[in-house]
Amino acid sequence: MEPVIYARGLGKSFRSGAIALNGFQIRVEAGAVYGLIGRNGAGKTTALRVLMGLLHADRGDARVLGASLWQADRAHRQRVAYLSQSQQLPDWMSLDDLNRYTGHFYDHWDAAYLGELARRWDLPRSTPIVRLSGGNQRLAALALALASRPEVLLLDEPAAGLDPIARRELNQCLIDALLHGDGCTILLSTHLLGDLERLATQVGIMDQGRVVAEGAVEDWQRTMRRVQVVFPGDAPPREFAIPGALRSTILGPVVTALARVTDDAQLAGIRSLPGARVYVFPLTLEELFVDWFREASPPDPAASGDDAEAGRIEAQGH
Repeated sequence: MEPVIYARGLGKSFRSGAIALNGFQIRVEAGAVYGLIGRNGAGKTTALRVLMGLLHADRGDARVLGASLWQADRAHRQRVAYLSQSQQLPDWMSLDDLNRYTGHFYDHWDAAYLGELARRWDLPRSTPIVRLSGGNQRLAALALALASRPEVLLLDEPAAGLDPIARRELNQCLIDALLHGDGCTILLSTHLLGDLERLATQVGIMDQGRVVAEGAVEDWQRTMRRVQVVFPGDAPPREFAIPGALRSTILGPVVTALARVTDDAQLAGIRSLPGARVYVFPLTLEELFVDWFREASPPDPAASGDDAEAGRIEAQGH
């Protein structure tokens, strides 16, 4: 069965020379919540905009619900909702105005659900958007996206600017969307990894325009560890490596690795080395993210303007 969201070999550069996507690929199955995490400038916003059909990739293939949204007709596109990081609603309109206006573009618009979300989030319905706080503007945009009852949700930093209570309500609404009708498939980028840990079924780490590692959240929580080995003397043995290591650093006699440890017996050989002391620490997603990029080189300024330029294109309406 074809995945709901699919991309392979996507490449995208901007006129400034910034390389935004470089072999990006992803598969998201029906009903999954896939979280994209990565440093600023990794290409997350650009990837979402290419999938949504708002940017055209230089190369590669991107499909949502079996079709390219760059070429899809209205009937297909209305099955997908998108919330951008820099969502700009018409600020002279109220939420009620936007409800009436936006509903004309969707065959399955759920005005009652929009009203329910407005009550839940205490959103003024007759107040012009410009007079709402930044957080309430964000919630209004999300409410409009959810009211279309989409089969697929693409969300770029959906909880940006929200307080902890609003973030919890947002997460509950996303869970409700997953359970409604035939369900919903969600792809989101976020830096709020604690929220993602509770919500996502899969996580992909994005770096320099591509997904460099991915896996089920449950599997990563169960197997990803920080392993530290301290040797006597001034240095570890020549060519020593920690089994399952994805990244390693050496500081004097101390070797520290981000490693996938599927069984404690995997480290038995290290523990048997004379004088070696082995420490194993579980990791949250946030700790995993920090460890993954701790020793990484800082982003290349010539290749880190992708998300900003994508945002400028969005603001221009292209």
